[in-house]
Amino acid sequence: MPAATHRGRPNGQFTQHRRLDRVRELLERHPRGLTLYELADSLKVSARTLRRYLKEVGRDYDLEPRRVKGGGQVVWGIPQRDMPRRVELRRTQAYALLAARRLFEPLKGTALHDEIDLAVNKLLAVAQRPGRGPNAGLADARLEERFLYLPHAPKDYSNKVEELDDLFQAVADLRPLHLFYHSHGKDKDERIAIHPYALVFHRDAIYCVGLHLKHGEIRTFQVDRMRDTECATEERFVLPTEFKVEDYFQGEFGIWRSRDKHRVVVEFDPAVAEYVRTRKVHATQRLVPTVGGGVRLTMTIGDLTPVVSWVLEWGARARVIEPEALRVRVVEELQNALQQYEVTAHRPRKTTRNVR
Repeated sequence: MPAATHRGRPNGQFTQHRRLDRVRELLERHPRGLTLYELADSLKVSARTLRRYLKEVGRDYDLEPRRVKGGGQVVWGIPQRDMPRRVELRRTQAYALLAARRLFEPLKGTALHDEIDLAVNKLLAVAQRPGRGPNAGLADARLEERFLYLPHAPKDYSNKVEELDDLFQAVADLRPLHLFYHSHGKDKDERIAIHPYALVFHRDAIYCVGLHLKHGEIRTFQVDRMRDTECATEERFVLPTEFKVEDYFQGEFGIWRSRDKHRVVVEFDPAVAEYVRTRKVHATQRLVPTVGGGVRLTMTIGDLTPVVSWVLEWGARARVIEPEALRVRVVEELQNALQQYEVTAHRPRKTTRNVR
């Protein structure tokens, strides 16, 4: 029995999205053009499939089919005016971009990560080029390993490579995406169709913000809950002009799941006041000094659940002033936690006898 293949996905080493990138790369590297069969052979696909890929690439470039002098075969090429331009970077700029490369580690194995990896290698070539002056090659030795962003417990998406490829293609090209999605609280996956507006890295996890076509509302979807994705090849949608991805996230406090808005006020004691002043946990936050050297933080939040955990992280250094609902939830959590320790404290210890 032949091995099962992913629905709508061509066989072979690359996904369709990566194959289209490969067509572009080949045409960019051969300004004189390549024949249909040369391109098809390089990608290990049929001429019929390659024609479809050329039609797709033609959405971004005005491809020129032209006949070789002397009555030869027709070759396909990208007009010189559409060839990618060189981007000049200083070494400091290259190092600054390299510092953020760890951000993309959850995408390992995807076509997008392959492209990012190629770009990183080009940046490394610029950054590691010997500089000038008496300290050339010494002052910035291996700086790319010492100036970087380290993700906080990033999720592992190695089993979601195909879903991420399809999702990125759908977001980039504004194409509908069909998939099975496991909604929170439901027993089984549901087949849905969405218009994916944005792909978001939030707290080292990956989300998609898009229009749920069945319900007619914009929602936030976790990549972890997606499977069997299929990016439409013929359809496209229009991105709403009023769409802003920030409207669906609330800074440090995750996804905006609630239509309600709560005015949150928390007071911090002097021991942590300076730390609080140097952090912006929400776009609406306002800080006011309090008597004795503390600080009062005020912000407008949708879902209070993540705020409960955040307040608890501060222990005795933070106190909720309002709303009352948040204060009650924090007190309940503290009482339940204390009760766990009280149970442990009163539990009789097991005694062991020495066996001789």
